[in-house]
Formats: sequence, structure tokens, C-alpha cells
Amino acid sequence: MHLPAGYTAHHQAPDVEDYCRLRHICGLTPRSVIAAEAGLPNTLFAVIIRHAGETIGMGRIVGDGALFLHIVDIAVDPDHQGQGLGKVVMATLMAHIEATALAEVHVSLMADGEAHRLYAQFGFEPVAPRSLGMAVWINKQ
Repeated sequence: MHLPAGYTAHHQAPDVEDYCRLRHICGLTPRSVIAAEAGLPNTLFAVIIRHAGETIGMGRIVGDGALFLHIVDIAVDPDHQGQGLGKVVMATLMAHIEATALAEVHVSLMADGEAHRLYAQFGFEPVAPRSLGMAVWINKQ
């Protein structure tokens, strides 16, 4: 996929400051600096999008690297949305998975709000009623 003029994609995880900022301005659940500092180095693969030197988009893959992968942190600064940048992030992540998968791999994600429309373009579909996604939040702060 092509990026609009002035945007560049980089295969790296965002730094802690950009990560926390993008999650905040995109309405994702905030993460602490302590948690981001501990978690980001465990990223299997990531892409960030920059514009005028600023990180304005991101997406990451976490998991065990072979059997289970989870796509997380898909975020594009609201001031830059509507230009296909989320599609570029997803296409980059999916291309990496397709190029590096050893055999069968279960790829999952959580779709908030209308994001399911983007993810459906990459083959993702709801798993209910066969499966039910579940979560628990542990907050030690």
C-alpha cells in the first residue's frame, strides 16, 4: 500500500512517549510509562508512521512468534485519519505475518467501535458464538 506524500513507515516499535501519547489521543485505554517501558521491548514486530518528524501512527504484533499472534495498538492520530494510514499499518503487519509464519498461526485482535470494518478488509471476522473473547484488567497502581 502506498503512503500519502509526506508520510513514511518504519518497522520499529514506537518509543514510550509516542506510544502513551497516541493511545491517549486515539481514545485507547491509557497505559503507564512503567508498563510501556516493560512491554514495548517484547514486541515481535511493529510499524510506526511518521509525518514531519512526528510519530502519528502505530501498530504492533505480540505473541509467541509461531502459534499465536495478537495484533495490538493500532492507532492513527485523529488529525491524520481518513487517508488510509490505518490500512497501511494493518497491511504492513499482515505482510510480516504472511512472510514469517512457519505453519498455521492463530492471529487475533480486539476490534473497538467501528474498527471491525478495517480489520474485516484483512480477513478478520467475529468468532462468536463459537468462541467468546474474555479479558481481565489487573491494575497495581
